[in-house]
Amino acid sequence: MSDLPETPVFLQRIDTVLDAISKICLTIAGTALVAMTFMFAWLVFGRYVLNDTPTWVEQVSHLLLMVIAFLGAAVGVRQDTHLSVVLFRTVVPTKIRTVFVFVTDVLMASFGGLMFWYGLELTQFKWNSLIPLIRVPEGLRSLPLTICGALVFVFSLTHLIRLLLGRDERKDSIE
Repeated sequence: MSDLPETPVFLQRIDTVLDAISKICLTIAGTALVAMTFMFAWLVFGRYVLNDTPTWVEQVSHLLLMVIAFLGAAVGVRQDTHLSVVLFRTVVPTKIRTVFVFVTDVLMASFGGLMFWYGLELTQFKWNSLIPLIRVPEGLRSLPLTICGALVFVFSLTHLIRLLLGRDERKDSIE
């Protein structure tokens, strides 16, 4: 039995929505990875068997790579599985650790907000240019960055709310 106070209803609802968003992101990123695998198989087949390299594969794979990397990073923030250095947080007393976790969450939320803001500007700026060979808007390359920024902001904000309510369940945060 956990000695944490009961989770407020609003936080349970937020968690339900954010967990669903996280699953959708993982599904999209996983699908993009599978699609990219098939595309590269087609690339190799076309190049070495048909002697006719499909030129669109490189451009589409760049788009898919952005989707995989940025949606995966956002989910990593939500699930607290992103790459992080926890050495300092694990060797200090609990009260100082709480301050470190708070500062980290504030910095992550700020970074996510900046990613969203400037990613949105970049997406809008590049939207009217077309990617060569596949003729889709260039802004699609930075759209995953924009979405990731918004998600990192929201996910980090949720971590902050949990921390302030005493409901932070991350392993390295508070004992």
